[in-house]
This record gives sequence, C-alpha cells and structure tokens, in this order.
Amino acid sequence: MATIFQWSGKNRAGVIESGETAAGSKDEVIAQLRRKGMVPTSVTEKKKPAAFSLSFGGKVKDKDVVIFTRQFSTMIDAGLPLVQALEILAGQQSNKKFASVITQIKNDVEGGSTYADALRKHPKTFDDLYANMVAAGEAGGILDTVLNRLAAYMEKSIKLKRKVKGAMIYPSVVTAVAVLVIAVIMIYVVPTFSQMFVQLGGNLPGPTKIVIGLSKFIAGKGGLAILLLAVASSVGLTQFRRSQKGRLITDGIFLKLPMFGIMLVKVAVAKFTRTLGTLVSSGVPILEGLEITARTAGNKVVEKAVMNVKEAVQEGKTLAEPLQKEKVFPDMVTQMIAVGESAGALDSMLNKIADFYDEEVDAAVAGLTSMIEPLLMVFLGGTVGFIVVAMYLPIFRIMQLVGH
Repeated sequence: MATIFQWSGKNRAGVIESGETAAGSKDEVIAQLRRKGMVPTSVTEKKKPAAFSLSFGGKVKDKDVVIFTRQFSTMIDAGLPLVQALEILAGQQSNKKFASVITQIKNDVEGGSTYADALRKHPKTFDDLYANMVAAGEAGGILDTVLNRLAAYMEKSIKLKRKVKGAMIYPSVVTAVAVLVIAVIMIYVVPTFSQMFVQLGGNLPGPTKIVIGLSKFIAGKGGLAILLLAVASSVGLTQFRRSQKGRLITDGIFLKLPMFGIMLVKVAVAKFTRTLGTLVSSGVPILEGLEITARTAGNKVVEKAVMNVKEAVQEGKTLAEPLQKEKVFPDMVTQMIAVGESAGALDSMLNKIADFYDEEVDAAVAGLTSMIEPLLMVFLGGTVGFIVVAMYLPIFRIMQLVGH
C-alpha cells in the first residue's frame, strides 16, 4: 500500500518547491524528485490525523520557551548550524508538544524557510513580538544577541505576571473563605438557635430578627437565587468582555479602581516600555514596534492609546508628543522618553523606565496587600461578630430574667 510523503526541494532554478507524493518508501520519493532534476531537502511521511486523542500537560509554558531561547542563543553563538541546534533542542525537550513544534520549525528551515517565517506558523507558542525580533536579528546578523534579549524580556514579563497574580490571589482567597464561613453559619448554625428561640417564645431583639430573617432567606430559595445571579453575572461579564466595546469599557473601569487601578497603570507602563524598548534595541522599526506593543498590551485602553500614538508618529511627530496627550501615561514617562529621543538613546531610556516601574509594581503590590489585609479582616470579624452577638442577645435577656 502506497504511503503519502510530504517533500520539499530546490528545482534547477534554485527555487524551493514543495508538495505531496504517494510512494512505497522515502527513497522512492527522493528518486522521483531527482529524475525531475530537483535536489530534495526534506522528505517526511504524512501523519494520519487521529480520530480521537487525549493529551495531558501539552501546553507550552512561557518558562519552556525562555529556556529554549537561552539554549538556542548559546548554540548559535558557539557556531552550531541552525538546523542542528533545533534538532538537538527538539530531542532533549520533555514537553512532547513543544518538541513537535521545534521539529516542525526545523523541517521548515530545512525546506528553505527563514527561522522567523517558520516561527510565524506557530503563533500560540511564538507570538508576533518573538517572530519580529528574530526577523530583525536574522536581517542584522545578530540572531544570538536578539535571542538573549528575548529571553531576558520574557523572564521579566513572567516575573511581572507573577507579581500581579500574587496581588489578586490573596484577597480572592480571603474573600472566598469569608463568604464560605458566613454561609455555613447562616445555613446551619443560626437555624438551630432560631428553633430554640421559638420554643422559648417572647419578642426577639431587632438584630436577632435581622439575622434569622437573612438565614431563612439564604437557606431557602433566596440562597439559590443569589448563586444563580452570581453565575449569570459572571457569564454575562465574560461575554461582554469578549466584544471590543465591552473590553474597552471594562478595562477603562479597571484602570480607575481605587486601589487596583494605580497598580494596573504601573503594570501597563512597565509592559509598554519594556516591550517597545526591547523591539527598538533589536532593530525593529518604531512603527512596527508600536503596533506589536499595542497588540500585546493586554488592556484595550492602553492598546487604543498606543495605536493613536502610532498614527501620530506615522504623520511625522515624535513619540513623546502624542504620548503626552494620552491620559494613560504619566508625565514622568513622556518626559523621559522625550529626553531619550533627543539624545538618540530611546531604547536604553525605555528600558530604564521599565526597570523603574518594575520596582514601582513591587511597591504597589506590597502596599495593596498591606491595605487589603486589615480591611478583609475587619469585614470578616465584624460580620461574624454581629451574627454571634445577635444570636446571644436573647440568651442574655433570658439569663437576666432568671436572675430577677
């Protein structure tokens, strides 16, 4: 039975061609290509798509890409050929999906593609920023240097993400625990007391009536209604944020939040300056760099602002001038960029701003945590304390009556 082989090779004019051929073996395909006057560069058996497959842990992590980039840079700097370096890295990669991606890139490079073009076929693993920087490195003959910059950029980006996630996780966990504790008290503990009060008779104090009423509401259909409302709100917000307008509105609200907003602005500035600085220092044109920076901003308000800046720069203005008109960027940032432009050292100035704002994010996260912690403790302690006091008020009254 004939097997389908995918092949690529150079014709007599030196042009790369590719296609598929049915043959009994790989050697037979090579022989057919040579008879046509072609020089085969790659012949691989076409894999049949699996009807059903399960894969666990198949996602390519940012950390894996950073390690790959560092190792690849070292190999290129040591003088190893591109294809050989990719083959070695694919062989030692423990993540099977990533190993498959590297192998496909190696085959494309063998087939005559540039390394950057091969990377662009895998946007989920290597984004536009990565591919464009590699393209600039290949064009300038400084691929190893650019790869080192990329690895450093990715390491700092991962660190920044970790800081933001750390700031969000703590209040989320404490709030969830607080809601769970209060729900357990209202559903299981308060009804026990209310049954006892019914048996004793008499008028209950106002706070006790409020707590028992809330308990009946939560334990009954009210609790289910609250849960359904929470789920519906979450789904609705998710769907709303999937639209361009919805994402723009919600991102704008996030930036204006009392405590989180300041931190998110600093994160946005750090990411913008780090990304643009890395692209410019690697030889990517400023307009292309601004477009990539806008797409990777992670916030639609910042993305819109950067695209406005790109249009102004395209019309002949400096980078600092339109940045001053955008309310997202602080005055200090625009002034430092203006100094960098006038001194001809924009890339180094952008990286200095990014380093400064990385430290500012550290301080903002620490400040946010120190502010939220006591507020959450007061909320949890105050709520539970009110419930406990409300439940014990009738008991205190009974004890006073017994005493008299």
